[in-house]
This record gives sequence, C-alpha cells and structure tokens, in this order.
Amino acid sequence: MSKRLYVGNLPYSIEDQSLIELFSQFGTVESANHIRDRDTGRSKGFGFIEMSTPSEAEAAIEAMNGQEVEGRPLTVNEARPPRKQFDGPPRGGNRSRPR
Repeated sequence: MSKRLYVGNLPYSIEDQSLIELFSQFGTVESANHIRDRDTGRSKGFGFIEMSTPSEAEAAIEAMNGQEVEGRPLTVNEARPPRKQFDGPPRGGNRSRPR
C-alpha cells in the first residue's frame, strides 16, 4: 500500500524528476507532482510524493523534513486527504419569485 507525502517550501526551480531523484534514496517513488499555477505555469512551492510503502514514506519524512534544498528547508509530512470545498448554495432550479 502506497503512502502520499506533502513536500512544502520547495525551490521554485525544482522539477518532478528532481523530486524523484531526491526521494528515491528512501525507496520506490511511485509518483512525484510539483504543483504549478494553472494560469502562469509558475511553481507554487509545494508538491506531493507517493512512496510505495508506509515504511519508505516514514524514512523519507525522518530524513527530509527540515533538510535544505537550494537553501530552503523542506517541510515533509504525510499528506492529508483533500478537503471538500463549499461552493455556495446549489444553482439552478426554479428561481421564480412572487410578483
């Protein structure tokens, strides 16, 4: 069973392949995703790594949390499940009102 990790405070210049290389020393990296702004394509400074086992994920957290990469101390911890965003009241339906 794989384990997903949050990696924060990433250098803006880092690429997905660099993340894989950085974390592969702790086990098999199933995926690496550096989050970018949808409009500009610029890095948002965080990403997610998926390690193949929980023990590999724990080893990566222990070793990489606080570790400096390009002068920036990383924040590495277990990723939380995504929150459901509230987007307001339902739309559509009968919007008639008394006249």
